[in-house]
Amino acid sequence: MPLAPRELLPRARHRWLATAGGAGLVPLLPGTAGSLVAVGLALLMPATLWPWAPLAGALLATLFCQRIARSFPQRGKEGDPGWFVLDEVAGQWLALALVPPRDALTVLVPFVLFRLFDMTKPFPLRRLETLPRGWGIVADDLGAGLYALLLGWPLLAWLRPA
Repeated sequence: MPLAPRELLPRARHRWLATAGGAGLVPLLPGTAGSLVAVGLALLMPATLWPWAPLAGALLATLFCQRIARSFPQRGKEGDPGWFVLDEVAGQWLALALVPPRDALTVLVPFVLFRLFDMTKPFPLRRLETLPRGWGIVADDLGAGLYALLLGWPLLAWLRPA
């Protein structure tokens, strides 16, 4: 049985960050809820801040993920806890980094691609989960974000020729 946030993270601010403001506590698809938080925050960023703001956000979220997750006890078969979704925020921001959200398509394509890669974990993302000291929790999501970015950018260019 996976441990609850309060059992693993005694500090309230760490629980708030790890659950992306509580998104990770939704009963169904907490990773998708975390990704939606990232998309919502990205929509608040002015296009003039692209690509630096989402890249900086991904970097900060990654550092916080690693710092918080390395305090977890050694993970068992269950992997990282489902409620820990700050890693999804980091990966989703990376997926959104090069395309400022102008409309539904420029948000939807990176979102769907990131969720697809995060859930299916194509090679070598599954292996990245085994990295030590908290890096495994976030590395696979960054890989999924990178895959989504690399596929999403040309896909959006093809769907919306200049």
